[in-house]
Amino acid sequence: MKVEITKEWCLRMAQVEAKAEIGAGLHSIDPIFDGEAMFGDSTNQDTGIAFGRFVRLMRRNKGLTLEKLAEDADLDVSELIEIEDDLHHKPELRTVYQLANFFQIPRNNLLQVAGLVTAKNDNIVTEAVRFAARSESVTALTQQERMALEEFISVLSKED
Repeated sequence: MKVEITKEWCLRMAQVEAKAEIGAGLHSIDPIFDGEAMFGDSTNQDTGIAFGRFVRLMRRNKGLTLEKLAEDADLDVSELIEIEDDLHHKPELRTVYQLANFFQIPRNNLLQVAGLVTAKNDNIVTEAVRFAARSESVTALTQQERMALEEFISVLSKED
């Protein structure tokens, strides 16, 4: 089977896709990619924690629900949930671009915080870790949370 891609087909597809952002994948955005995946890099994990907290606090600061942010930034609500709740989630490139545009943050800086590119600015990594440490909520436990914790501690405290 022979597939022929014509100039007319390409132009038609460009019109169909309109203003959608198109990327060439994760490895195309890192100019110093050496063929090794970055996911084992602890720096990227540290900044990934900060990325999730950043998105949550920016969303809350603007008074938005997850659904409203997803709608306003043209994103999938399920990915926003993953970003905010899963410390190891690696967001899609398009998602970070959309969030950077929505929150009016330079894309490359937010890509570094999301762990999608190698940090070129050590200050961003340092500040991301500091932000993650300072942004954790320290509200008191509810009675139900305290009881659940105490029950779990009693199970953990038993020796085999």
